Amino acid sequence: MRNISLVKRPFPYRFHNVTLILIVINIAFYFIIILFPRTFNYLALRPILVFRAHAYWQILTYMFIHGGIAHILFNMLALFLFGSQLERRLGSYEFLAYYLVSGLGAGLFTLVFNWYTGMGMIPVVGASGAIYGLLLAYATLFPDSVIFIFGIFPLKAPVAVLLFAAIALFSQLSNTAVGIAHLTHLAGLIFGYLYFRIRLGEDPIRIFFRRR
Repeated sequence: MRNISLVKRPFPYRFHNVTLILIVINIAFYFIIILFPRTFNYLALRPILVFRAHAYWQILTYMFIHGGIAHILFNMLALFLFGSQLERRLGSYEFLAYYLVSGLGAGLFTLVFNWYTGMGMIPVVGASGAIYGLLLAYATLFPDSVIFIFGIFPLKAPVAVLLFAAIALFSQLSNTAVGIAHLTHLAGLIFGYLYFRIRLGEDPIRIFFRRR
């Protein structure tokens, strides 16, 4: 019982604008890669280096590396739009813990899956696993809010999350959109869901499908 209480013990509510700090860190890493391209191999998540060269830091650093300007712009825009509201709702400590659990969990899942499916040489980068976790959290805490897909199509936040999950799953199973780590996105959703169930005592699925 003591372990369970520790897991659920709330953080003190503080607001330190962690969302902005995360964005700055991501941008800084983006320019580091441009200035020093060889650092990409040390910071991207490459299973063969994690298992054979003990590059365990890659499970964290991959979250701050991006494959191009469009990649980082999309992720940072999502981080700003959803992260800023979530941080004010949860507090900076809870928000950061959730973000890291979603991203690290997605990285660990990708690491194991890619290693055992013969993709150990393929690098994985991007904050998308953590971002998908944020989308789940946003839809759970603000279920009546509306997200405009591509800035045009309005969808309730839970519907948008379910749609993104379905697209990622379909793309993975059909092998479309090669070069995108769809399973990493799905893993971010899964670990975000587990965080809500285990630590926060909420069931996002029940909230998504509750009667209005």
